[in-house]
Amino acid sequence: MEFTTVKDALKIILKSTEDFGIEEVDFINSVGRVLKEDIVADRDFPPFNRVSMDGIAIAAEAFNKGVRSFKIEGVQAAGSPQLTLKNPNNCIEAMTGAMLPNNTDVVIQYELLEIKDGFATVNLDTVKNFQNIHKKGLDRKENDVLIPKNTLISPAEIGVFATVGKSTVKVGKEPKVMIVSTGNELVEVSETPAEYQIRRSNVYTLVSLLEKLKIKADTAHILDDKKTLETKISKFLDEYDVLLFSGAVSKGKFDFIPEVLNNLVVEKLFHKVKQRPGKPFWFGKKAAKTVFAFPGNPVSTFVSCLKYFYPWYYKSVGLNFETKQEAILSENFYFKPNLTYFLQVKLHQENGKLIATPIAGKGSGDLANLVDSDAFLELPDDNSNFTEGQVFPLITYR
Repeated sequence: MEFTTVKDALKIILKSTEDFGIEEVDFINSVGRVLKEDIVADRDFPPFNRVSMDGIAIAAEAFNKGVRSFKIEGVQAAGSPQLTLKNPNNCIEAMTGAMLPNNTDVVIQYELLEIKDGFATVNLDTVKNFQNIHKKGLDRKENDVLIPKNTLISPAEIGVFATVGKSTVKVGKEPKVMIVSTGNELVEVSETPAEYQIRRSNVYTLVSLLEKLKIKADTAHILDDKKTLETKISKFLDEYDVLLFSGAVSKGKFDFIPEVLNNLVVEKLFHKVKQRPGKPFWFGKKAAKTVFAFPGNPVSTFVSCLKYFYPWYYKSVGLNFETKQEAILSENFYFKPNLTYFLQVKLHQENGKLIATPIAGKGSGDLANLVDSDAFLELPDDNSNFTEGQVFPLITYR
């Protein structure tokens, strides 16, 4: 059977993205979602000449004429209406965050003053116009775009939403996802397995990987019975946007998923990728429904989700996913088969460079080895000998 290269598999997947639409959510619940509207300034930022130091507000003209002792007319507090300096030779005490009083254009901080008997005396030779004043509109002007759409929302954006009064924001809808495990050998996490059984783990790994994308997936387990698989998967195809499978896609006698999907008229776009781990990976579509059928070995499922599902999701919701991380191989490494190899590595910084050290595992079933690693280094399929100091693409998961 002909294998699809990793590059071609990703290209096919990225041509199969879907737009799931837009919904409006409370701004405080939007972290991790993708913004689907431009956020614009509803007024200048700051909206007034803002005092940036506690002190006195004066007119520079009076200072430049030699006035050094200023009678205090009043106090301009933050959050209070703007005061007006009546006598240009006087001053108004002004607090950080307050509006700059009318007829003033300099603020001198308290540390440079002596206040006695209602007068503030300064011991300075010069002042600058708008000293210690954050000028109106300096940061942004009214109607400036503060956050462009298709931005991944972080806590930084939340503060901007609040500042411009956006109590709700438009975000990309998340796909409705079902994660399916198959196999008679799997039991629930809370159960004690027989010696020929294992607990379900891949499903929960996928659930967690999707939660990092703010996708809340449903899960199901189906025994290795062709008719049951067909009935349940048909129902899932009706109800969900995306199906993620773990297992039953290889050549085993009970690996029914490719056959069942074919019977349900899901178009196979490829099956088997020139990679390790994760060679039996199956991908297909039925109308707007997308199916990722990952191999059942834990590391295969893990790396395939990161390598293929993550970019598919990013492109579907309008995010730029092409910023590639790279790392330097710390030691010589040999891998004979003509396959792309996802090498588990530990990362550390050295003289400002990211160094990847191989972590020996026991193959694609060695789930515990993922705990000892930080990332996968993607070694190309056109070589077998990889030398210390070479730079390769990196897929991180920490």
